[in-house]
Amino acid sequence: MKTAEALVPVPGGQVWPLSIEAYHALGDAGLIPQETELLYGFVYRKMPKSPFHSFLVQSLMELIRPALPPGLFLRTEQPIACEDSEPEPDLSVVKGKAADFRLAHPRTAELVVEICVSSHEYDRSKLRAYARANVKECWLVLGPERQIEVHRQPLQDQFIERSVHGPGGVLASRVTPGLTLDLAALFR
Repeated sequence: MKTAEALVPVPGGQVWPLSIEAYHALGDAGLIPQETELLYGFVYRKMPKSPFHSFLVQSLMELIRPALPPGLFLRTEQPIACEDSEPEPDLSVVKGKAADFRLAHPRTAELVVEICVSSHEYDRSKLRAYARANVKECWLVLGPERQIEVHRQPLQDQFIERSVHGPGGVLASRVTPGLTLDLAALFR
């Protein structure tokens, strides 16, 4: 992650990071484009989605949703309010029901899924925010590699456990009972 000084386009200029509240206010006023997300106090334009990215999101939605027990629900490209960030993971599994978040975004998730087709480093940069928000499990779906990088056990601003699954094989979520993925079928 670059420092604020490295991001300043004019030497001697100052960058003032935004709070989540300021980000919302500027968005409501139409001063921030739609396809953005707030990471570590800075606004980033989200990358366009390739057909392969969209295919993986749709496939995972169809596999995850029926495996969820009562009390958990699936969100697609919806924010998680973290300390100084509001990332919008491709998929997230959250405790509760949709109506619980009518007035505020969830502050954590059981599982977050980021699809990485051409955005590996950008999506990896979100792991610190997810760990701070105590997200229990993060999957980085590495499309071109036909693998899923799994991050578990958040501690402060990092995940203690990291494993890579695939190509092929089965991945079982530890936080979502009954959720197992056949990686060969996913990446067909």
